[in-house]
Amino acid sequence: MNADPAKNPRLEQAEVSDEQLQRVHAILLREKPEPTEGYSPLPLMLLGLMSACILFSAVYLGRYSGGFDPLVYDERILPGMLEGGVPPAVQDPRVVGKRIFMSNCSACHQPSGQGIPGVYPPLAGSEWVQGPETRIIRIVLHGLSGPITVKGGQFNNAMTAFGPLLKDEQIAAVLTYIRSDWDNNAPPVSPDRVKEIRAAVADRTGPWTADELRQVP
Repeated sequence: MNADPAKNPRLEQAEVSDEQLQRVHAILLREKPEPTEGYSPLPLMLLGLMSACILFSAVYLGRYSGGFDPLVYDERILPGMLEGGVPPAVQDPRVVGKRIFMSNCSACHQPSGQGIPGVYPPLAGSEWVQGPETRIIRIVLHGLSGPITVKGGQFNNAMTAFGPLLKDEQIAAVLTYIRSDWDNNAPPVSPDRVKEIRAAVADRTGPWTADELRQVP
């Protein structure tokens, strides 16, 4: 029986000496391809493809996302409706306003409109919410800072200015929502009214105080 593993590859490993195993390994190593220098082009091609996809996605979203404005997308419009000459349905501003409220205001004032006692004032039953729209519009545009009394409770916190973040239509929608929900019963706010007040107080840079707002008719 031939005991040379190079000539008899079927030989059992248990019958092969260490020297014979080393010789077999040497033969196998010589059969491997020689290593090459430099980078394989495949990873570079994949990196370039991924970069191109990311760039295309960013350009597409920047052009067609509508600024992720909730007023841009109307889930009730089905494909082909506009092609047939059917005008888009007018959205209820309270529906739009609720979406804006849940995204921007509910963390502080709570979905129930009850606020957080001693921290954030309630909107449900609030005399400020149901009072003159000229005041509540100013609060949303530039924010509120300092002590304020709401429904007999004392609050002393700061509210974010949403004027730079929301359009006139969005502010009108969210104010219309909070002035008509949670048993509130105040007239809706129009985008034109928000636009008018925004222009009238365009020079203001800081938040309002309760004392200042009481002077606003």
